[in-house]
Amino acid sequence: MRDMERCGEEGAAAELMGLEEGTRLVRFLQDGEVRCGRLVGEEVELGLSPAGRKYGVEGLKFLTPVVPGTIWCIGLNYREHARESNMAIPDEPCVFMKPRTCLIAQGDPIRLPSWAGRVDYEGELAVVIGRTCKNVDEAGASDCVLGYSCFNDVSARVLQHRDGQWIRAKGFDTFGPFGPALLVTRKMPEAAKLTTRLNGNVVQRGHFGDMIFSVPAIVAHLSRFATLQPGDVIATGTPSGVGPVSVGDVVEIDIEGIGVLKNPVAGE
Repeated sequence: MRDMERCGEEGAAAELMGLEEGTRLVRFLQDGEVRCGRLVGEEVELGLSPAGRKYGVEGLKFLTPVVPGTIWCIGLNYREHARESNMAIPDEPCVFMKPRTCLIAQGDPIRLPSWAGRVDYEGELAVVIGRTCKNVDEAGASDCVLGYSCFNDVSARVLQHRDGQWIRAKGFDTFGPFGPALLVTRKMPEAAKLTTRLNGNVVQRGHFGDMIFSVPAIVAHLSRFATLQPGDVIATGTPSGVGPVSVGDVVEIDIEGIGVLKNPVAGE
């Protein structure tokens, strides 16, 4: 891609659709400039093809892998999570949104508002859209996908129940950890596992075959009423095992084939 500075920025995801399957794309800061590269093991190769300058991941300041125009979210997409939430299994995807201002990157702190009550982690698979998508059917939905990443749908649980709708509870600044890598692929294996760890202890385990609504079903559903744009992110729901975080905790979202999203928890 000619304009490296645009890599991953809003609307630029369509330019990445030609990347090789299996590429793990990252954005990071180098000498105050936004750069893009390929995550290979414990190194980042500058640029989108092999043989670029290499950097060790230790000490790199990662950014979110893309800057989305819209963050779509799906609630109650795993049966056991719906049960632990005392909610009915939905007949169609339960859709809500998070503001872009909630996003933080690898290593950035999740900040807990002192007045908001209990705040929970929710490890999720994020889908990144690669081309404009409207009224697509399930058979063609995967062709609209650029790739996948890790997401933490941090939620102020008391406010969520009090409000009845979810955008305030899930929309606080720092309540959207996202990244660090974007795995370029049209489909994730159903057997791929998502694991959430709190202070090193496993608190969530699930695989994508457990989803009530698959990624193609979600993309098709959203595209019936909204035009999905390149770079848009869809958080696809969380497995059972959600729970509260406290100041001083560390949350890790680990998705097989993608990597680990790690964020500390801090006060406001």
